[in-house]
Amino acid sequence: IQMAFLIVSIFPKLFVIGMFFFNMGKILGIIGGGQLGMMLTEAANNMKSEISNVIVLDPTKNCPASKVGAEQIVADFKDATAITDLAKKCDIITYEIESGDSQVLKSLEEVCEINPSPETLEIIQDKLVQKKFLAKNNIQVAEFSEILSKEQIESKISEFGLPVLLKTRTGAYDGRGNFKITSLGQIPEALEVFKGQSLMIEKFVDFKMEVSVIASRSTSGEIRTYPLVENIHEDNILKMTIAPARINETISKNAEEIAHKTMEVLHGAGVFGIEMFVTNDDQVLINEIAPRVHNSGHHTLQSSKTSQFEQHLRAILGLELGSTELVYNTIMYNILGPRDFTGIYKSPSIDLENTFLKMYGKLESKPQRKIGHVNLVDKDNLGTEKLLEIINTVSDSIKIIPA
Repeated sequence: IQMAFLIVSIFPKLFVIGMFFFNMGKILGIIGGGQLGMMLTEAANNMKSEISNVIVLDPTKNCPASKVGAEQIVADFKDATAITDLAKKCDIITYEIESGDSQVLKSLEEVCEINPSPETLEIIQDKLVQKKFLAKNNIQVAEFSEILSKEQIESKISEFGLPVLLKTRTGAYDGRGNFKITSLGQIPEALEVFKGQSLMIEKFVDFKMEVSVIASRSTSGEIRTYPLVENIHEDNILKMTIAPARINETISKNAEEIAHKTMEVLHGAGVFGIEMFVTNDDQVLINEIAPRVHNSGHHTLQSSKTSQFEQHLRAILGLELGSTELVYNTIMYNILGPRDFTGIYKSPSIDLENTFLKMYGKLESKPQRKIGHVNLVDKDNLGTEKLLEIINTVSDSIKIIPA
């Protein structure tokens, strides 16, 4: 009887201890809590046996990721104390933005797992270093050079011809930090715009299409790529992604092979967005690499068997990567804040079959700010041209307007 009483009395404690050991999901830290962090958190919420909690570091209170269940550390992306605090609270850290301090992250690799590797983040954060790295590994990019003076710009224009692109080496995204020089007279203006910043110059690529490959590599070294997609930009910001790209199979395979080779030489696990140009003579050049889930991969939420967000988590957790098969042709359309409006806006709605609206929970619209996106999925085999007609009609109904 005493033995039975003892067993009954300690059973609840044994149950709690057992639950602790069986629920060994990792705590995931994300540097950045914007829309990409939000969708990573949503994917993590569906993987509770592998991820028990998500903590994001973001300077904006009530960031999008926090609205779908992530804990938040409110601090700048480069705040060393905050990054250290995040590392101590987490089993693994990843990024949704390239702005984290790579040196601090390097110093924390023994505290927690970090993927993609801080070494890779450091390479990608500096566009000149990134281009040198790719060229060293025989991955084709546009001709480029470091710029330290006005005379060097003039010299490179003489070599490359006009136009050229003057770029800041760090801290730019969505076309910010680019200045297209079309005449020698613009050089003083370009230097004034980028005064005090480290610069590089690139030969202008006369491309017929901008494309990208969403590629993934797991901690075990497994590599998978999603089919090549076509990207249409407006004012240097992605407006629309067409999956798959309207390109021939030879170019598509070439781009995917380049993406695969790129993943082999970069360190660390995760999803990478690899942006490319297809030139008029059908050459494929890498433009830029993002060591994270990417805007041009949002279509995978409805088009593919495995979304890029789940794939990223599977990669950094060392799980088998999911299928990258494109189940449905899809067009992703970005919802951007109007150029002439800042403030509280009225959330759009849409009622159209096979159309999926995703809003990011941002309270305020700003010029060209990414507020949400729409995926138009071709479940009825209408064809890409018909989808483009529909998306142009839909775009009028989802414009951001003041509340």
